Amino acid sequence: MVAIWPAGPRESLMKILVCDDHALIREAMRGVLKELAPDACVIDARDGRRAMELIEDEPQLDLLLLDLHLPDQDGFTMLSNLRECRPEISIVVLSASQDRETVRRALGLGALGFIPKNTEREVVLSALRLVLAGGLYIPVEALDRAEPGRIAEARKALPDNVGRRLSGALGLTERQMDVLALVMEGKSNKAISRALCLAEHTIKNHMTAIFKALQVTSRTEVVIAVGKLDRELRLTQ
Repeated sequence: MVAIWPAGPRESLMKILVCDDHALIREAMRGVLKELAPDACVIDARDGRRAMELIEDEPQLDLLLLDLHLPDQDGFTMLSNLRECRPEISIVVLSASQDRETVRRALGLGALGFIPKNTEREVVLSALRLVLAGGLYIPVEALDRAEPGRIAEARKALPDNVGRRLSGALGLTERQMDVLALVMEGKSNKAISRALCLAEHTIKNHMTAIFKALQVTSRTEVVIAVGKLDRELRLTQ
């Protein structure tokens, strides 16, 4: 196809690329995306080569919906390469497969969402809204059912008095407290993003708030500061 950007001020348009070798999928996604953002500029490509040409021609691309099974290249490889050369593009995987390992691999390579092709239209819309808002979308079938329990256990490891101080006087949000609890367990930003279903850059923003609240500059100092705060609060009781 020939991609033609609509006339008008390009800066105000959301630009989205759909890369899938099935014409029906591309057309269906166009309808969903127009419902998501009526003014969006939507283009499509049937293979990886054409998609890369369009990406190279458009420096302001906002969102890529990427099929993993392309006729000319492996979608995982394309995903990995794009995370290196165009990290600013939000990439959501479209796939006929939805086994947990495939989902984890795609997210591990930097996808911000994984949408099985049999997903209902309303769920697709919700997933894309979540990603565009800075979240991470994982299909229910691929979630680790024990993850919420692990987060709850991690929160228990924070002394109650420390938790109250951090969420009260120091102003950390509940989500930032979840991040802090997982940091105390030694989790990486990537592991925390998966556990909380948030984009990695969102975790980094929460980490910045935690560093500021505790007046530290590293994860090691976070652990030390929490222990010190616990001791200080105990002495004042």
